[in-house]
This record gives sequence, structure tokens and C-alpha cells, in this order.
Amino acid sequence: MDASEKTKYKLAGAVRELMVFTPVDRITVKQIVERCDVTRQTFYRNFKDKYDLINWYFDKLAIVSFRQMGVSLTLREGLIKKFEFIKGERCFFTAAFKSEDHNSLLQHDFDFIYEFYKDIIKKKYQKEIPPDIKFLLEMYCRGSIAMTVQWVTGGMKRSAEDMAELLVRALPPELAELLNDFKK
Repeated sequence: MDASEKTKYKLAGAVRELMVFTPVDRITVKQIVERCDVTRQTFYRNFKDKYDLINWYFDKLAIVSFRQMGVSLTLREGLIKKFEFIKGERCFFTAAFKSEDHNSLLQHDFDFIYEFYKDIIKKKYQKEIPPDIKFLLEMYCRGSIAMTVQWVTGGMKRSAEDMAELLVRALPPELAELLNDFKK
């Protein structure tokens, strides 16, 4: 990891700590830089604003989460790993998903999960995915994200296993068939 990457993680750590006590919408760049003892210039060399930082950190977490999913044998196993990972980063995801000021995190999440599943399906088709399958996939991904956000912001009352089972059961049959043997 180079110095720039270390600085970004340092800033992400600061925002994570602040999220414990302060809603994302009220966290300032000044608080972030003071928390990790860097200058505002350092912050702005790396990020355009706090949401850029939050989205960057989300991307890093999503990559780890989807990497864990990708080594699973089944979609259910992959989803369990994803939900357990989210639980481990509960504070960050809860605060980030509750942000109402400028939350592009939902679109970020959609882009990641949609591309992840699309790649799996493309490998099976070995050609362009038909429009009706793309539509079903988009609809499923958006619904999956909405239910994940509801789970996270609602206190994660269901277990990771229950969430995975429900999302697998919610798959349209055409997608279930394509994602059956999940290995990426």
C-alpha cells in the first residue's frame, strides 16, 4: 500500500469513528482532518468531499464483500458471507445508508451488485445477455438493495442466513437458473 492509499484509509478511519456519534450529514471535512491529524489540503488532494470519501471506502468494502461472495459455491453461501461482512461493518453501513443529504451509496451498491451478477450470467451465455434477463436482473438487484438497506437501518433483526434465504427465494426463476451454480 502506497502513502496515498494509507492516507485514504486514515481518512476513512476518521469518518468511521465520527459516524459512531454524528450523523453523516453533520460530519464536516474539518472534523475528519482533525480526527486523523492531516491538513484540509491533504483531504482535498484525495477526495472532493466527504461523500467521495464515503463512496471510496464503500467501494473498498464492497470489493472485499463481493470477493468473499465469489469464492462461494452457491448464491445462498455468497449472500450469507456478504451479510455477515456487512454486520461486521455495521456502524459504517448504518450511518452511510441513513444519510439523506447526498447519498449516492445506493447507486454505488447497485452498480457493484449488478455488474457482479451480470458477469456471472455473461459467462454462462457467452454472448450478450438478452434484454428481458437484464431487466429481471436490474429489478432483482434494486429490490435486493432496498431490502438490504431496510435490514441495515432497521437494526439487522434477521440473521444473515435468513436474509440470504429470503433473497434467494425472491429470485425470478430465470435468474435462479442462471445463478444456480454461483462460482464466479
